[in-house]
Amino acid sequence: MKMEPSLNLSEWFGAIDIYLFDQLLKGRLIPGMRVLDAGCGSGRNLVYLLRSGFEVFGVDESSAAIAQTQRLAAALAPHLPQNNFRIEPVERMSFADAGFDVVLSSAVLHFAKCEAQWMSMVKEMWRVLKPGGIFFARLASSIGMEDQVKPITDRRFDLPDGSQRFLVDEAMLLSVTMTLGGEFIEPIKTTVVQNMRAMTTWCLRK
Repeated sequence: MKMEPSLNLSEWFGAIDIYLFDQLLKGRLIPGMRVLDAGCGSGRNLVYLLRSGFEVFGVDESSAAIAQTQRLAAALAPHLPQNNFRIEPVERMSFADAGFDVVLSSAVLHFAKCEAQWMSMVKEMWRVLKPGGIFFARLASSIGMEDQVKPITDRRFDLPDGSQRFLVDEAMLLSVTMTLGGEFIEPIKTTVVQNMRAMTTWCLRK
């Protein structure tokens, strides 16, 4: 007899980053927390959070993406103000200092044009994070692919998949974490997509 699933996973979780899902499984994100998705796009990582009682916020430079995220929030969490979702660059957000329990940065930082912009984005996300809060980032790196990426300038590289990205490495993440005064809540983890790219997970507590 075929068993029907009792929970529609795609309906509840959308296209959530699997490594963000891992943070949910570890109990680090709890309903009621104030969560900012910095570079939220159309809200692919927010479906479960909106459904489950988190106080969700987001910024993105794309007006179309924010409009889509606002529609998603209106459908899943209509009590949230539409102004929680703002058309803003990550490096210049209008939120107050230390306002969020969690700041998410999923596949955003590697679009930085240079190291100065990358650092501005990181420092701004750190600014709005509460002491004791969690910073979660997934970003492209050169880890495990050092011989397959070709430098252009200022930490931007040509990748085997044909894209150009700003790439970090382990030494940079360790150095920036120390500069911020952050604490690793788990080791740096990198997934190498064969002959294409490497994606690294960077999780800190402020």
